[in-house]
Amino acid sequence: MDAISTIFKEIWKTLRLIAMNKMGLLGFIMIIFFILMSFVGPYVVAPDLQAHVKEINQGPSVKHPLGTDFQGKDNLVQIVHGGRDILTIAFLAGLMTTFIAVLVGSFSAFFGGMVDTVLMEITNFWITIPKFPILVIVASTAKLTNLWLLALLLAMLSWGGFARQVRSQILSLKKREYVEAAQLLNLGPLHIIFREMLPNMMPFIATSLIFAMTSAIYSQTSLVFLGLVPFSGSNWGIMLSSAFAKGALYQKDAIWSVIAPVGAIALFQLSLVWFSRSLEEVFNPRLRSGV
Repeated sequence: MDAISTIFKEIWKTLRLIAMNKMGLLGFIMIIFFILMSFVGPYVVAPDLQAHVKEINQGPSVKHPLGTDFQGKDNLVQIVHGGRDILTIAFLAGLMTTFIAVLVGSFSAFFGGMVDTVLMEITNFWITIPKFPILVIVASTAKLTNLWLLALLLAMLSWGGFARQVRSQILSLKKREYVEAAQLLNLGPLHIIFREMLPNMMPFIATSLIFAMTSAIYSQTSLVFLGLVPFSGSNWGIMLSSAFAKGALYQKDAIWSVIAPVGAIALFQLSLVWFSRSLEEVFNPRLRSGV
């Protein structure tokens, strides 16, 4: 019971810290909304699988708040059923990107010398690689039907810039007294990096994770839009691709078939950016001790 009580106290403390920044709190609420909508919503809202000839390309109404598409299907229903792949890949790709960047950047800065030179040369080369053309080539030659595989591919092409930023942060932390004391005590590189340095970088790491997620959303949506990633028919990227293919831009009411998925993607990314404003409060030990 004591352990459960402690967990609830920490959760409550974290929520209070998030609430200290109003925009961060709004972003957090929006993220929770999108998660519930994408993962719980499909079990509550029945999918729209049949075409409705009499309701093709209608604008917003009480029956269809976000209008209908070229088949008369409800755009809002498709938004609810189309977010799971987007959010899952964004989270997986963001975690993998951040993990690779933290490993490369921290090891490069901490060990220095030849290790630093080799890792930074590899990183500099990786940064120069044109990411999206490589994604298009790989996606057109291999069937990226597995979420983990696509997330790994996105991460492998996106870690370079974050790794250099991590290296800069570690280089500044190496001069701190507590790091020098840990080195004198021979606590070992892994202990110093993961127990002493990285906890003090958590606001930066969490922010990097969020921006890695937003980058992954753009990349995967573009691939799905081009038809290179064959996911479910209600995916937001496929909604965009279908709308453009059917000339939604040239029809007044049909434009909602574009606005609906674009708006969902934009709002989710905006929620991530707003939530990042609360990360300093969440990971600041002085604020946590004062709550």
